[in-house]
Amino acid sequence: MERLRQRTDYLAVATGARQPTPAFVLQGLRRNDVGPPRFGFTVAKKVGKATERNRVRRRLKEMVRLAPAERMRAGYDYVLVGRRAALALPFDRLIAEFEGALERLHGGPRPYHRRAGG
Repeated sequence: MERLRQRTDYLAVATGARQPTPAFVLQGLRRNDVGPPRFGFTVAKKVGKATERNRVRRRLKEMVRLAPAERMRAGYDYVLVGRRAALALPFDRLIAEFEGALERLHGGPRPYHRRAGG
């Protein structure tokens, strides 16, 4: 997993698409190259003290590490903005939310719902 390291990269991704979940917000932006996907992680101070923020960040990093690589697209930058709910959420649900957020971000398959009455 390649990491985003510069503030300008984080700011650029913030202008892209975003998919909120209870435990984090996934932001994504397509780059102008076809290199491997890059990830950035951030947790605001309002989430809690440093130990809690670090725990959220570690859980998010592990979630990305364990996610299937084919879900992430080459040439994309992703930023995960951690929320306090990531502390208490079961890890398997955290992974499921990440996969769902990636699918929605990339316009993956969506079920067809026909409106009632027309």
